[in-house]
Amino acid sequence: MEAYKKEFIEFMVESNVLKFGDFTLKSGRKSPFFMNAGAYVTGAQLRKLGQYYAKAIHEHYGDDFDVLFGPAYKGIPLSVATTIAFSEMYGKEIRYCSNRKEVKDHGDTGILLGSKIQDGDKVVIIEDVTTSGKSIEETFPIIKAQGDVEIIGLMVSLNRMERGLTSNASALDEIQEKYGFGANAIVTMEDVVECLYNKECQGKVLIDDTLKAAIDKYYEEYGVK
Repeated sequence: MEAYKKEFIEFMVESNVLKFGDFTLKSGRKSPFFMNAGAYVTGAQLRKLGQYYAKAIHEHYGDDFDVLFGPAYKGIPLSVATTIAFSEMYGKEIRYCSNRKEVKDHGDTGILLGSKIQDGDKVVIIEDVTTSGKSIEETFPIIKAQGDVEIIGLMVSLNRMERGLTSNASALDEIQEKYGFGANAIVTMEDVVECLYNKECQGKVLIDDTLKAAIDKYYEEYGVK
């Protein structure tokens, strides 16, 4: 495993973003692990997070795109932090854009905040995690409604490696197949298990034999076949 991936996993744990226990996901699935990007709350954390995302986006998609779109609400700080990091690390000015949950009818009107998306723009979508592909169903039409826009790809921080909504393929593979653009993650859940199983992180073992059994059971039901 590349060193930056191990560092990112430890960073998620240290930031209280990656947790283990019993959780009910937006998709309705019961999961022994949960990732919440809303727990990145300090300037130092957001700066570091933006750098990890910028590195992964540059690695997979280069810098030939114009807009980084972060779906409301968690995608808003992700897109802002990453556009700053992209400018600092690669010298390329990328505009950030997010959607509002409710359309604003006064002042800065419309459904978007940040940069408007224009004809000819190339867009990368940034999210925290994609479990079933449900969020992209909401995001895709918002972006495409803005004009003649090309979506280059999606970047998430964690690939949960479980089935999408309509097939036995992973959610990211399903998105790629359905929408025709790349879908990638900084790390996979397989990376997380490799990094943390029976190994100390932040002074304790987070994935012991009991939790590993719960994760294995979860993947028997929801994992990619």
